[in-house]
Amino acid sequence: MRMYAWGVAVAALFTSIAAQSQSEFAAGKPSVQVLHIESAPLQKGKSATVTMSFRVAKGFHINSNHPNSELLIPTAVKLDAPTDLSLGNVQFPEGEQVSFAFAPDEKLSVYTGDFIVQATARTIGEIRAGSYRVHGELKYQACDNSACYPPKSMPIAFDIKVGNPPPKPHHNPAQSPNAHN
Repeated sequence: MRMYAWGVAVAALFTSIAAQSQSEFAAGKPSVQVLHIESAPLQKGKSATVTMSFRVAKGFHINSNHPNSELLIPTAVKLDAPTDLSLGNVQFPEGEQVSFAFAPDEKLSVYTGDFIVQATARTIGEIRAGSYRVHGELKYQACDNSACYPPKSMPIAFDIKVGNPPPKPHHNPAQSPNAHN
């Protein structure tokens, strides 16, 4: 009975944390939300694209991956691939050039609303077919029209499914290509 009560308490805690996270996003706190992460099926010896979709809360912006000033914190994605998988060539969209009231003569390269980041997944060595969990994080600094907030790191995770390559076509060398039945 104690185990059941403990399980209910843990479930309630996780539900509370998830609800708080969603309410922070809805309440206009500076946050970014993962909308969807999709990986094309990956075959041994090939590469596939991983597409990560994010949303910046309304009324906020985050610096792009290449902000216009060295003093600004760029948005970054760090991915930790399991053994025998490689993730690289992370591609960010171009930032939107926007001026704000606190610096009307300066344009900042930012992301607002929805944006997509892509990476390339590759197999390395003799990987077995199956599903592999990738962990990582999105690092960003959110700002509104009057202030910037402390930088944040948001965990992200997704699965990459690795399959065997299709079998090579089988030709019957004993049969003449000109034979007719």
